[in-house]
Amino acid sequence: MVQPVKNGEKLVIIGDGELAEIAYEYFTYDSPYEIVAFAAEKDYIKRDNLYDLPVVSFEEVHQIYPVTEFKAFVAILHTNLNRLRTRLYHETKNKGYELVSYVSSKAFVWRNVTIGENCFIFENNVLQHHVNVGNNVILWSGNHVGHRSVIKDNCYISSHAVIAGDCEIGENCFIGINSTINDGLRVRKDCFISSGALVIKNTLEGKIYNGSPAKAAPIDVYRFFNIDTELVF
Repeated sequence: MVQPVKNGEKLVIIGDGELAEIAYEYFTYDSPYEIVAFAAEKDYIKRDNLYDLPVVSFEEVHQIYPVTEFKAFVAILHTNLNRLRTRLYHETKNKGYELVSYVSSKAFVWRNVTIGENCFIFENNVLQHHVNVGNNVILWSGNHVGHRSVIKDNCYISSHAVIAGDCEIGENCFIGINSTINDGLRVRKDCFISSGALVIKNTLEGKIYNGSPAKAAPIDVYRFFNIDTELVF
C-alpha cells in the first residue's frame, strides 16, 4: 500500500483499546491525518505509550493538545449498546474538539451519500444513492446499505449486514453479523439485532431480535445491558 500524503492536520485518538489500535492503523495508512497521541479516562489507562505515542488522561487532553491545533476521533466499540462511545463523543465535543470521520479508500460511497462526524466506515462497505449516515456511527467491513436508507446517530453495524433500500436504523442500534433488514423497514432506536436475524417487520423500540424471521426476546435492552433510561447526553 502506498502511504497517503499527510496534510499537516494532527489527530488525537480517544481510547487506548483494540479499536483505538485499529483506528491508528487505518488513519495512518489510509488518511491524510497524523496521529499524535491517545487519550483514555485516567481510571482506565492501560499503558503510558501505544505505537510509541503517549497515552494521556482524557480529563486533561485538551490542556496538552489544544482544540485549536488538534482534531479528535473517538475510537470506542459498542460497549453498553454504544452508550460509552456516545458519552465520550459528546464529552470530546464539549471540550471543543472537531471530530473527524474515517472512510476507507476501499469502500464504495456514491457521490450523494452524506456521512456525519466521528464515523468509521471500513473497507468493502457499499453505500448507495442518497444514503444518510449520522454522527458517531461504525460500519465494520462488508456491509450493504441500500438506496435512501438512513442510519441515525451512535449505531454500530457489524460485518456483512444487509440493510435494504429506504430503511431507517434508529439511534444507538446494534446490527449483528450477517443480519438482514428488508426493504422500507424501520428499526426503532435502541434495538439489538442479533447475528443472522432476518427482520421482515418494523421493530419496537429497545428490543432484542433473534431468528429468521426475527422475533423480539422477552427481555429488553435496558434490562439486559443495565442501561439507565434517564441518562441524557
